Amino acid sequence: MHPTFENSSVRIMLGLCAIFLLGFSPTAAASTLCVNPSGSHSCYSTIQAAVSHAAANDVINVEAGTYKEEVVIGIPVALIGAGANSSVIDAANLAHGIFVDGYDYPGLNDVTISGFTVKNALFEGILVVSASDVTINDNTIKNNDTSPGLQFTGALTGCQDQPGNGIYETDETGDCGGALHLVGTVNSVVSGNLITGNADGVLISDETAESRDNLLIGNTIKNNPLECGIVLASHPPAGQTTPPFAPHYGVDHNTVSGNVSSNNGVQIGGSGAGMFSDGAGQGRVSDNVIIGNTLTNNGLGGVALHSHVGPAFGLPADDMSGNKIIGNVISGNLADQFDTATPGPVGININSGDGGSPVLGTVISQNIIKDEDIDIAVNTPAEVDIHLNDLRGGKIGVGDVCALDGATICTGSIDATQNYWGCPQGPGGHGCATASGSDIRFTPWLKKPISSDGEGSHGK
Repeated sequence: MHPTFENSSVRIMLGLCAIFLLGFSPTAAASTLCVNPSGSHSCYSTIQAAVSHAAANDVINVEAGTYKEEVVIGIPVALIGAGANSSVIDAANLAHGIFVDGYDYPGLNDVTISGFTVKNALFEGILVVSASDVTINDNTIKNNDTSPGLQFTGALTGCQDQPGNGIYETDETGDCGGALHLVGTVNSVVSGNLITGNADGVLISDETAESRDNLLIGNTIKNNPLECGIVLASHPPAGQTTPPFAPHYGVDHNTVSGNVSSNNGVQIGGSGAGMFSDGAGQGRVSDNVIIGNTLTNNGLGGVALHSHVGPAFGLPADDMSGNKIIGNVISGNLADQFDTATPGPVGININSGDGGSPVLGTVISQNIIKDEDIDIAVNTPAEVDIHLNDLRGGKIGVGDVCALDGATICTGSIDATQNYWGCPQGPGGHGCATASGSDIRFTPWLKKPISSDGEGSHGK
């Protein structure tokens, strides 16, 4: 090889190696900051001060103590407490305990909040807006929604009118506060939290953007008396408070798994887990999965799916399609009301209300339902598939409640084959639940419950 060519080749190879190494060199290491109430040992004395001085991807360790502040997060950061019994954010007289603000800091992602008690906020304990890849785990969120000005009127302007609340909440007055609210949130995980004593538990909504691909898993949500334990709700876009309302962004492809939702919504009316469109414009709550939860003693059914606009009013239909309700244990919940009424306490209610939006592609399977007057209620001009469930309420196992609700579009059908109705004889047998309605297929049925103990793995 010619020496000049050889030297040139070596220089080129060295240059390529340098570029290769540069491309794969590690990024600057994240820093670890600390917080304690006294600000000792080079720590900050407030959590907000640490957040304000942090760089992207830093870790902030918060030592035991009570911190009377609202924490606003606008960068990727991990906020790690010493444990829910030790690190306490007391947001008394403040709007929120923690606000993950992707609304004012667009593109916000990779925020972690773990190991805190968050309490006493005027509105939400933890509010996340327009962010992605947020992890909220192992916290206690309690006794929030303390604003004396909140009244549950259903007016769309109620939230914006509250001092300290943002324009990103166009939902009705009853949803301004509560424990945890994800607005326009993507690819986030809420796990292992205890949520109690708030107006409601967890709300996922879509005022600022589509809320999708979030996971709620292994949370205990109990004794939140005014609204639902878990809500997936479609609301008008931010800034819209009067009709005509634009189509909503949507709440879709979320998974609610392995949670306990109990004794919620018993004062005003709230379900264990709800999928709702608010009736103010064309909503979308689709392709969500409610699986493996325990939903007991709530005020508006174990699982409620409500749509309130549609063809009966000469309006576009809501998109409430493709939702799956699978493997839940449901008992002791109360009746649904108004245009989604049920004839007594109800386990699952799939209901188009007065609007007549067809609820398409609903699958209800492997649920164990007992201590209800009606295990599964249906009012929608579409087919609902109900299979492999234990219907152990002893009254109405599956019922078409369209006429009861006064709906004008009653053309749906129910495929309720292959369910266990509480006894081997099937619907109407001695001790069995019944089928109520003219277009319900229930033959063949199961002669044995879907689990050997009749309770299922979630009931053990």
